[in-house]
Amino acid sequence: MFRFEREQQIFDIGGVRVGGQPGQLPTIMIGSIFYHGDKTVTDPERGEFDKERALRLLRDEENQSSRTGNPRMLDVNGTNGQALVKFIDFIADNTSSPIIIGGATSEARLTAIRHVSHVGLMDRCVLNSIGMDTAEDELEALSEAGLKSAILLLFNKRWPTANGRLEVLGGRPPEKGLLEKAAQAGVRNFLVDVSVVDMPDPGPAAKAVYFVKEKFGLPAGCGPHNAVQMWRQGGTLDSSQVTSASAVAHVSQIFMGGNFLLYGPVSHAERMYLPCALADAYVAYAMRQQYRISPLTKEHPLFKIF
Repeated sequence: MFRFEREQQIFDIGGVRVGGQPGQLPTIMIGSIFYHGDKTVTDPERGEFDKERALRLLRDEENQSSRTGNPRMLDVNGTNGQALVKFIDFIADNTSSPIIIGGATSEARLTAIRHVSHVGLMDRCVLNSIGMDTAEDELEALSEAGLKSAILLLFNKRWPTANGRLEVLGGRPPEKGLLEKAAQAGVRNFLVDVSVVDMPDPGPAAKAVYFVKEKFGLPAGCGPHNAVQMWRQGGTLDSSQVTSASAVAHVSQIFMGGNFLLYGPVSHAERMYLPCALADAYVAYAMRQQYRISPLTKEHPLFKIF
């Protein structure tokens, strides 16, 4: 294990702390709900859904979080503003977890941002996401609403490597990077998603996580689920192999310093929390022995799962 020389920032979002040196805080698990194709949703345009099924999924995930000590955030999606607002209100009323605003369109996201500002949910919400293609009017609306937390998506189509991702974050003069753009829009809590674009990409993504923390000291992570999902759709993996592949893709980010993971649908919580918690525990144990860096919470997986 390793300790970053650069000071590592820790942000508190809705009572959940994210960031720090390896071993200090558990990995944040981010599960998606109400996404395109989610069987919980019965009418995506109107935002109608099976409330009993949704509550059951949320309870099951909460149980995994309590069992392992890994905090959760919920990635809430919607095809339009009307639907997304309904989904967010439901999550806000039935959990205390931070909410990732993940609308499919700019209209949906902006409608949701204005809504959470109006009802007092800003401290619990994170925009997903700010990328190189985010329009200036969306950044202006973000600034006007006063949302302080956002995911910065490091997708570099021109240069899809670990170094290419860093260029997106820091900029390439005279072009501004996402960090500067987001800061100018009023964002103060940055979650850096290094992006995963194809099946073997969790490898370069893990290296990019390391670089982001080494050079910028910011919380970093990604969605390795995307890579395994692409592989699964090729028809070459059975269900047990999918589970094994997912575990490896996710824990590889933790061993390189990752702070959060978008692990896919919340229905995957039972098979995803334990491998990630185990990786957290291994890292924390090594950091305590080698560097005398101890967990900052008694709810850390090191103390919960053994």
